[in-house]
Amino acid sequence: MTAYVNRVGTAVPEHDVHAAFVAFARTLLRDDRTRAVFDKMAERSGIEHRYSHFQPGRLDAGEVDSGGFFRRGAFPTTGARMKLYEAWALALALRAVADLGIAGELARITHVIVASCTGFSAPGLDLQLTRALGLSPSVQRSVIGFMGCSAAVPALRAADAAVRADPASRVLVVNLELCSLHMQETSDLETVLSFLLFADGCAATLVTADAAGVALDDFRSAIIPDSADFITWHIGDQGFDMRLSGKVPGRIAQVLREERARNDTDGLLRGVEIGEFAHWAVHAGGRTVLDAVEIGLGLAADALAPSRSILRRFGNMSSATVLFVLQRIMRAGAGKGMAMAFGPGMVAETFRFRVL
Repeated sequence: MTAYVNRVGTAVPEHDVHAAFVAFARTLLRDDRTRAVFDKMAERSGIEHRYSHFQPGRLDAGEVDSGGFFRRGAFPTTGARMKLYEAWALALALRAVADLGIAGELARITHVIVASCTGFSAPGLDLQLTRALGLSPSVQRSVIGFMGCSAAVPALRAADAAVRADPASRVLVVNLELCSLHMQETSDLETVLSFLLFADGCAATLVTADAAGVALDDFRSAIIPDSADFITWHIGDQGFDMRLSGKVPGRIAQVLREERARNDTDGLLRGVEIGEFAHWAVHAGGRTVLDAVEIGLGLAADALAPSRSILRRFGNMSSATVLFVLQRIMRAGAGKGMAMAFGPGMVAETFRFRVL
């Protein structure tokens, strides 16, 4: 039995905040040298647009966002941020589900899997979606929480298992992230640079036994040694505190270089030659992460074009991002593919697929 990603729907909020954040971030940094480093990194980020529920405010009037949620010297508590998560998450998720175009099939949904690392509430988004979409009260619900940017792969793996166990299963997977809720007021350059990457977004995916779209062949995970503190994500008093080490790209490149050199059946590449993959659905975690994957695997210069396009147009939407990439690849034509995402741990989550 094979499970298939039949469709992917996506949605982002209305406000493009990338340029506004760059301007705001410069006001946080204390000296010209640090600002010069930030400007250089912003120019090289490979990002042109990022979207948020927050409308940028007027910097000349001392505003961060136009609604005054973020006030200089008094950024909001975690509790206040979670109230907005609960208020905003459902509407964005419903837009992504609507983009799937399965309104007439919702009564047949048997499972709902929600993945998110940017907010918590109970009853959660899984129940909110069940009610809002009019799904069966007996629908099986699962929540995959706090697994960071790589969570889309475990979510799909759970959907794959459900379909393999029962071919009548029809699984709705929702990856919802509101990263902009967790912006920090800090002069720490590494933290400011991490928020240069992140954005809000949602992907909804339909996984069934119907042979259409993308066939899910197999899944494989690996914990990357000597990297446990490179990506961390903790709950603080003023939002969730992220640490994204500058060592991440180098470690990814090193590990993938070693994987390519050994390339046995137990490795991430499963003994398959690089040239056999027509498609690479790599999580667009940042330009340097994509460069590291390209260098580590020895890929052609255009191999990660779908990922670079998503990064440029939307930034890093944490767990939703790789599904934005997969949606783009599904329009590109048939062929074998490899998907890859990295998250706290550090872990590499992968799956092989075939575009039909």
